[in-house]
Amino acid sequence: MDHLQKLEALIKKQNGTVLSSDLDKLSIPRIYLAKLVKEKKLERVSWGIYTQLDTIEDEMYILQKKYKKFIFSHETALFLHDLSDRTPLKYCVTVPSGTKISKKLSDRLKIYYIKGEYHILGVIETQTALGNPIKIYNSERTICDILRSKSRIDQQIFSDALKRFGRSKQIDFYLLSDYSNKFKGERTLRTYIELIL
Repeated sequence: MDHLQKLEALIKKQNGTVLSSDLDKLSIPRIYLAKLVKEKKLERVSWGIYTQLDTIEDEMYILQKKYKKFIFSHETALFLHDLSDRTPLKYCVTVPSGTKISKKLSDRLKIYYIKGEYHILGVIETQTALGNPIKIYNSERTICDILRSKSRIDQQIFSDALKRFGRSKQIDFYLLSDYSNKFKGERTLRTYIELIL
């Protein structure tokens, strides 16, 4: 398989989106991106990001590919877990404390910070609406996160999420308890769990 065939296979695997950094990992010279752009098979949508002309740009996938520390959380995770029917106005991401985020990026996102040791706690992989893999927190971690950040979340979204979570048949109470202990929110969690169950 030559470089061009490898690149086309990668584009197909990633549902029409490719980052120039993806080519580096596969030792494909970047000249092949320019070749596909010139042939009108790809278009450059942003610095280092290319999509096929007939592909819808998958912003969530691209964000996480570019910024590896971003984990979708809070209202975005609620929506992806079907614990909210409101599409978030801004994507919510959680990053380790001390992570530097540019002003331009922080204006587009709702950013939450957490101690590094808790950053990957409860991370699962799901798919965007366009079928690309992204990392989000599981529903138990998401509930703990919204309880911890209650003042930054719309009250209607908050109460709706708790009601939907309470009706879920998939609740892992052990995980929920473990997370609430780690985040020192056991008393708050217990109060809300008693209300929704």
